[in-house]
Amino acid sequence: MATTATDSTAQSLWRRRRGSPLRAFLQTESGSGGVLLGAVVLALVWANAAQGSYDALWQTRLGISVGDLSVAHDLRTWVNDGAMTLFFLVVGLEARREFDLGDLRERRRVILPFLAALVGMAIPILIFLAANAATPAGQGWGVTMSSDTALALGLLNIVGRGAPQRVRVFLLTIFVVDDLASLLVITFVYSNDIQVPNLIAAAVAFGLLLLSTALHLGPRWLPGLLGFLLWAALLNSGVDPVVAGLLTGLSASAYTPERNRLEQATRLVRQFREQPTPDLARSASLSLTTTLSPNERLQARFHPWTSYLIVPVFALANAGIALSPGFLRQAYTSPLTLGILAGYVIGKPVGVFGGSFLVTRLSKGRAQPPIGWGGVLGSGTLAGIGLTVALLIADRAFSGMELAEAKLGVLSAAAMAALLTWLIYRMIGLLPAQRRARTLIGDASVVQDLVPAVDVELDHVRGPVDAAITVIEFGDFQCPHCGQAESIARSLLAEEDVRFVWRHLPLTDVHPDALLAAEATEAAATQGKFWEMHDLLLAQQNQLTPDDLLRHARQLGLDVDRFDRELSDHTHQARVAQDVESADLSGATGTPTFFINGARHYGSYDRVTLAAAITTAQAQLQARKHRRQAAGMP
Repeated sequence: MATTATDSTAQSLWRRRRGSPLRAFLQTESGSGGVLLGAVVLALVWANAAQGSYDALWQTRLGISVGDLSVAHDLRTWVNDGAMTLFFLVVGLEARREFDLGDLRERRRVILPFLAALVGMAIPILIFLAANAATPAGQGWGVTMSSDTALALGLLNIVGRGAPQRVRVFLLTIFVVDDLASLLVITFVYSNDIQVPNLIAAAVAFGLLLLSTALHLGPRWLPGLLGFLLWAALLNSGVDPVVAGLLTGLSASAYTPERNRLEQATRLVRQFREQPTPDLARSASLSLTTTLSPNERLQARFHPWTSYLIVPVFALANAGIALSPGFLRQAYTSPLTLGILAGYVIGKPVGVFGGSFLVTRLSKGRAQPPIGWGGVLGSGTLAGIGLTVALLIADRAFSGMELAEAKLGVLSAAAMAALLTWLIYRMIGLLPAQRRARTLIGDASVVQDLVPAVDVELDHVRGPVDAAITVIEFGDFQCPHCGQAESIARSLLAEEDVRFVWRHLPLTDVHPDALLAAEATEAAATQGKFWEMHDLLLAQQNQLTPDDLLRHARQLGLDVDRFDRELSDHTHQARVAQDVESADLSGATGTPTFFINGARHYGSYDRVTLAAAITTAQAQLQARKHRRQAAGMP
C-alpha cells in the first residue's frame, strides 16, 4: 500500500512525539555547539579585523536607575554576571533532574562520576600550578577546572560519530559535577569585598525560595521573584551573582506527571470544548502546565535561549583576542598559556580516566563506569574542551596580556582536545564490531525502572520465554500510537534472543473503550487466545464497543457466552489494575511506553531506534559475559 503524505507526516510526528528531558537536553546542547563554535570564530575575526570596535562595544556602559538606586556596568559584565546566570540556572536544573529522575537517583552511581570529575579537575590544577605556582599567574588556577558542556557535546556529534547515548549521559554527569565545583570556586576564591548584609539578604531569599518550592506556597511567579532577589543581593554582596542561577535551578524539583493530574487536565479541556469561556480556558491551560514539574517547565523555557543565544553571546564577548606573530610567539612560550594547555589536553583525560579506574579498582568492581573504557577515555579527552566557565574565571583572575594568554590557552586546548577525541574514536571504529561495542558500551548494569520485574507466570510474553532481551510495552488498545507501534514491536521478535511483553495502561480519560478492550484480552487469555485478541484489537482500533468485542470473540472461535459473562461481570478488571499500578510505579504515564530489560526507553519508538537500543542491551550482556569468563566466573 502506498504511503500518503498525510501518513508520512503523522508517522514523522509520532516518531518525534516522545523524548526524555535528558534526551532533549542533549539534543539542544549538541545543536548549539555549532552556534557556539561560530561565535568563537566570529569573535576572533572581529577582534583581529577591528580591535577598536570590538573593545568599544563590550566596554559600553549600561545602567538602571530607580529613584536613588542605580546599577551601572559595561556590556561585557552584564553578559558575564547577568545573562550567564540563566546558563547556570539550566545547569542547576539538569543536576536536580539527574538526582530526581536520572541515573544519579541511585546514590551509589554518583560516586564514580563525582570522584572522576573531581580528579579530572585536580590533575589539571596541579599541572597548571607546577608551571605557575611561583608566579602571580598562579592565582588563575581555576581556569583549568571546567569543561564546556555545549561545545563538547556538539563536537562529540562531529568527532565521535557512533558514540552511544550512554557516553553522552556519562559526559553530562561529569560536566554537572564539574560546573557545580567550578561555581563554588568562583564563589569562595574569585569573589571579593564581601558585603555581609547583602549576603544575609541573599541567604534569606534562598531560604524562602526553598520553602516556596518544597511546600508549593504562593503564586507561580513567586519562585521567579525570589530568584531575582537572590541574584540582586549577590550582585551587591561581592559573591559572583551567577551562583543565584545554580541555586534556583537546584531548588526546582523534577518528577513525572501524575496520572490523576493528567486526567484532571483532560476533564478541564473537555469542559472548555463544551463551553469555550475565558475562565475555563485559563483553568485548562493552568492545569495542563502544572502537570509538568517546575524543573521541566523551566528547562523548556530557558534552555534553548541559553544554548542558542546567551552562551554564544558570552563567547562573542569574551573569546576575541588579537593574534599577532609576536603575541603568539610570546604566549606559546609563556608558562600561563602552556599550563592551561597541558592542564586541559593532558590533565583532563588522565584525571577522568584515572579517577574512574581508581574508583573501580578500589571498589572491586562494585562501582564502575556506565560505559566502556574506550568511552571513558574519549570522554576524558572531550572534557579537555573548556570555554564558558574557563573564560568566566579568566576574566576574574587576569587582565591585560595575561588575560589574552589565558584565552589563547583555553582556545588552543579546545582545538587539540577535539583532535585527540577524533583520533580515539577513529581508532575504536577500526575494531571488530563486538569488540568495538564492548569498548564503548561496557558491561555496567542499568538502573531498573520497571516495577515489578517481568514474571513469565503472570505477564503475557511473546517470543522465547528465556530470551536475554525483554522488550516491555505499556499500551492502550484505543491509542493510535500503540496501533502504529504494533507492527514495529512484532518485527523486533525477528531480532535474535528477544521476547516481548505487553502490560495494560488504558487511558480511560481520553479513550473510553480502552479499559473494556483490555479486559477483553484477559477474557480471551483464559481461553488461550490473548495474543490473537491483542493483534485483532490493535488492527481494528475503531471497533472496540461491547458488540464489536463479542464479534471479535466469535471470529477467534472463543466460548462467546463465557466471554460475554466475564466482560459483563468485569471479572478481569483487577488483573488490568495490576498493570496500571505497575505503570504508576514505573513512571509510565503515556502510551506506548517501552522498557528494555527493565530500563525505560526514552526517545522515539520507531523500528530503527528500538533496534539500536536492543543492540546496545545485547552488547552490554555480551560484555558482562566476557568479563565473567575472564574472571573465571560461571
